[in-house]
Amino acid sequence: MSNLLQVHNSLSGKKEVFKSILPKHVGMYVCGPTVYSNVHLGNCRTFISFDLIYRYLIHLGYKVRYVRNITDVGHLENDSDEGEDRISKRARLESIEPMEIVQRYTLDFRRIMRLFNTLSPSIEPTASGHILEQIELIKKLVKNDYAYEINGSVYFDVKKFNQDIPYGKLSGRNIDELIHNSRALDGQNDKKNPQDFALWKKAEPIHIMRWPSPWSDGFPGWHLECTAMSRKYLGTKFDIHGGGMDLKFPHHECEIAQAEGIEKESPVNYWLHTNMLTLNGKKMAKSTGNNILPDEIFDGKNTFFKKAFSPMVIKFFMLQAHYRSMVDISEKALEASEKGYNRLLSALETIEKITPSSKTTGFDVISWKEKCYSSMNDDFNSPLLIGHLFDAVKFINSVKNKKKSISILDLETLKKSIHDFIYNVLGFRISKYSENDTKFEKNKEILELLLEVRNKARDKKDFEISDFIRESLIELKIELNDTGNGTNYEIK
Repeated sequence: MSNLLQVHNSLSGKKEVFKSILPKHVGMYVCGPTVYSNVHLGNCRTFISFDLIYRYLIHLGYKVRYVRNITDVGHLENDSDEGEDRISKRARLESIEPMEIVQRYTLDFRRIMRLFNTLSPSIEPTASGHILEQIELIKKLVKNDYAYEINGSVYFDVKKFNQDIPYGKLSGRNIDELIHNSRALDGQNDKKNPQDFALWKKAEPIHIMRWPSPWSDGFPGWHLECTAMSRKYLGTKFDIHGGGMDLKFPHHECEIAQAEGIEKESPVNYWLHTNMLTLNGKKMAKSTGNNILPDEIFDGKNTFFKKAFSPMVIKFFMLQAHYRSMVDISEKALEASEKGYNRLLSALETIEKITPSSKTTGFDVISWKEKCYSSMNDDFNSPLLIGHLFDAVKFINSVKNKKKSISILDLETLKKSIHDFIYNVLGFRISKYSENDTKFEKNKEILELLLEVRNKARDKKDFEISDFIRESLIELKIELNDTGNGTNYEIK
């Protein structure tokens, strides 16, 4: 392991020493959610992983501009540029405005991210807020002869691009073979080749989300938004681009092609991708019913697990696996994570009560600290870091039991390092009571009873009582969030 930060670059397929374009400054773009439904747990894993990366870069002293977009237009039902816009479809089914759907699920996404104690990005731009920038990029691609217009829609010419610049370098796909083996698809007759992707789609008469452009009233393609927003806020060349591994192809491959079609060079130095989260050994999917939302785990109201698990236990479970490893969530795994997390909590309480000795025996604190940093410098290896934290937990308990001792200087170093890694790097929010604690559970029951009383008061339009409960809870640092799906709460 190295003292220099190394990251696994999906573009090269190997670990590389990280070197930012500007000294001590990092530009990082992460593909955010398409806000047409509640964020699922697999997406949460991606954002928790990049929160770890963001936090560690800050901890190392970098000034990080972290851009994470909100996709609120242009993401069609499949990757072949066919079907309905996902947000428009949801709005049509619920008979409300598309931007009502966007607002509802954007707020819910941010609420879930707060429960996981992730840091907010520096900038959180929306696709619909950057239509002009996307139109300008299309004009440049048309001018460079890498895009063509047919019947009011504009497509990226993958075959023409590939003649000048290799396409498929991120995913390792051979575009010549793909073109040779492809057949024309129904509904894609406008395209010169099936591999071509939409930069601008002409809107059908019933399509609500539409903007004027030189080609038609329509909407931008899904891939274009990230190119436009990353360029605007991070420049034509930036350090890190991340997302789930399912975005490698076609989304990220198309992003690279769009940027290279304008600048003739790769837009990003390091591509980072998180792996999948499965449930009970199977891929998560709403269509099969093998799917669970974060809230359903937090409140225990689901058919998969016998009890509720807190956001911090779920986060601990996720960080026990490397971000590039596939991880399966099951009741047994969560119970084990809960026990481990509670051991960590207990050690944090114990270390505050330790009486130092004249010397340290049986544990090299400086060497341990170096191992912690080496773990994170090895492509943000959180499971290895957590393993080292438990080495410290074992030592702390030995000191408590008078089997080992620690000096004043080493105790201060150990306290600060554990604090830095648990709170600042891993991003845990340590509450006074664990989810298994009887007192915690009793307080939770009382709180839920109060919410029930407040909901009944609201139904009767007794706003004096409902507002009194809300304001009283705010004084206790419990914030209520009234949503279309009911009332949630967050303990500050």
